[in-house]
Amino acid sequence: MSTKKERMRLFAETFIDCGKWDPRYWGYFQTFNEGRFYEAHDVLEDLWLERRGTHLDNFYKSLIQLAGIFVHIEKRRHRPALALLNICQGYLKSYGTACEGLDLSLIHNIIDLWRERIPDANQPDQSILAHYERPQLSMPSSF
Repeated sequence: MSTKKERMRLFAETFIDCGKWDPRYWGYFQTFNEGRFYEAHDVLEDLWLERRGTHLDNFYKSLIQLAGIFVHIEKRRHRPALALLNICQGYLKSYGTACEGLDLSLIHNIIDLWRERIPDANQPDQSILAHYERPQLSMPSSF
């Protein structure tokens, strides 16, 4: 049986045309945009574990949490999703308007939009993703 690290390395090798970006970073955006939030979480977590303690630590952590928000939404766990929305946005604020080829204002807009869409935690659970288009992230650019 292979380790998770080995599985993520093999998974990341499937992402081609990622230019200057680590395939795990690029793969995060591809899997996220396909609605494969759990895989997005895992593939970026592998990169984050290698880069913990660097200036990008909380940046990667916030993107991992962003995918985690939608895993919780899929499972109709709205309270954890709301909590992660706030934590995720807090981490991102320290990175200003752009980081690693991303316009962070677009990420903040997604967070704000989905915060409004998640029903009050006291309401019966409902499938939010069935009522809205799933979120899409811009692929990183080299600006």
